[in-house]
Amino acid sequence: MKTPDFSFEKRLWKKELSVVAGVDEVGRGSFAGPVVAGCVVFSNNLTIKQLNNEAIKINDSKKLTSKQREKSAEWIKKNALSWGIGIGTVSKINKKGMTKATNSAFRRAISKVNEKLKVRVDYLLIDAFYIPYVRGLRVGKKNGLKQRKDPVALLNRSRQLAIIDGDEKSFSIAAASIIAKVYRDRLMEELGKKRQYLKYDFVHNKGYGTKAHQEAIKKYGISRLHRTKFVETFLKA
Repeated sequence: MKTPDFSFEKRLWKKELSVVAGVDEVGRGSFAGPVVAGCVVFSNNLTIKQLNNEAIKINDSKKLTSKQREKSAEWIKKNALSWGIGIGTVSKINKKGMTKATNSAFRRAISKVNEKLKVRVDYLLIDAFYIPYVRGLRVGKKNGLKQRKDPVALLNRSRQLAIIDGDEKSFSIAAASIIAKVYRDRLMEELGKKRQYLKYDFVHNKGYGTKAHQEAIKKYGISRLHRTKFVETFLKA
């Protein structure tokens, strides 16, 4: 089975773009809690062979077990050149919408990587989406759906490459999805332990719309951690 590798990264490293970041988000489809973005930069000296010796799995975070994600996240943070986490709050989601909240989370994660490196990211690899208004990382005007299905780096002088199923193809994007997932799961578990949220069972559902979670919302209403319009629309359907 094919797993993520450095194919996209290597194309860019050869063009002397040394700081190539993979970014991804988790939690877009959740009923409650923030959307969280991860950003990871690896050195062009890192090889996949090193990974095999560590018995670590780097792939789309949804394909890994909780224990695999935890172990992989530790390895990523230890071996990455830099990494960062960004949050799109529930308040922002409710006021501005999911797209703006997600883009805000992406930009915060990228900024944290820049701060740690003391230099700016040269290029972004992203799972499916382009990110507007990232300083120094423009999007080519013609970079649309066709480009995402058949990605070509440096098209239209863009400094971003959106790749459909990118977390299954790019090692850096997959790593970003893992650290974001681990961060968000831990956050929802901690919030779920608070007395006012016990009835929603965030510890187990992480804010996603399980049947039990839906029943709890119908019985108790929504909390300040719920995405108001999303929940109301879903339950009316």
